Amino acid sequence: MTEIRPFRVDVPQADLDDLRARLALTRFTDELPGSDGAYGVRLDYVKRMVEYWRTGFDWRAVEARLNAHPQFVTEIDGQDVHFLHVRSANPEALPLILTHGWPGTVMEYLDVVEPLSEDFHLVIPSIPGFGFSGPTRDKGWDRNRVARAWAELMSRLGYERYGAVGNDGGSLISPEIGRSDAEHVVGVHVTQIFSFPSGDPAEFEGLTEEEQAAVAHLQWFWENMGAFNLLQAQSPQTLAHALADSPAGLLGWMAQLLGEGLDDDFVLANIAIHWFCGTAGSSIRFYYEDKRAEQPTGPTTVPIALAGFADDFRSVRRFAERDHENIVSWNTYDSGGHYAAHQAPGVLAADIRRFFTGLARQ
Repeated sequence: MTEIRPFRVDVPQADLDDLRARLALTRFTDELPGSDGAYGVRLDYVKRMVEYWRTGFDWRAVEARLNAHPQFVTEIDGQDVHFLHVRSANPEALPLILTHGWPGTVMEYLDVVEPLSEDFHLVIPSIPGFGFSGPTRDKGWDRNRVARAWAELMSRLGYERYGAVGNDGGSLISPEIGRSDAEHVVGVHVTQIFSFPSGDPAEFEGLTEEEQAAVAHLQWFWENMGAFNLLQAQSPQTLAHALADSPAGLLGWMAQLLGEGLDDDFVLANIAIHWFCGTAGSSIRFYYEDKRAEQPTGPTTVPIALAGFADDFRSVRRFAERDHENIVSWNTYDSGGHYAAHQAPGVLAADIRRFFTGLARQ
């Protein structure tokens, strides 16, 4: 089935009423005095956000913002795939496919739609198991399978030459699009390159001060904030029962990566999409599937660019060059964070434009 069907977001009022009722009945946990987040997401933050979600957050405004862009659904490899498709006024524009991560959704990229669509056709899909693509219906939706689905989606849209852009999980998927569809992918642009030390002591010789700081930051992250990755990669179903039943619980879990430092409306828009679409559990299965994904036998070869932002995972170029042999752009910025398309949209859009404009001329 290759039919492409129009799509609009329209959550029934009954679902909104049910959500508000559940939020009103939230039974909050306790918290040790003076812990100040040492044990995880703070209770006062969750209480404040639950109240705002119940009484102040405007879901219909989120719907209107999404519905301002053309949206579609098509079936690929047995799975519904939802996507925004925003065409540039320039019919010769290079198409880009932009991929979000977890716990994000297509909301990640709405702030760069306007500046990027001046020069590019934009395809912004929901990863299978996330948001409006709905829960996955079978096993194996790892980064490689998603990459193959994206290649099919771009072919189905008639795009024979395109670029891939990614953040978070999208930074895992996008290089694999380049690997699996190198004949058609002109380049890959990501905000993280997840290349880690191999264990060879020689890799650490001669690290610059900046690279040493990046390695230290990575070690701190895994020692202090890596539990979500381990749990979701090992037992996602165990966690899914709680996340699917409690919106406050879902907020508390996702807020460890979508919390303070981001504006409340952006945080709740992403979380609400997972709640209304029933993808709280299926989205975390991506970690389980990806842990078991087939590993590449060599480096990627298509041109790849990194735009690294201040408050985010810090990629290390010498490790990245082991896994990607054609790094042609490497920029780091003092602004933004993990959700750069929302936090620093102008900076990210300019970096993407420079990279792909150069490739499009080749």
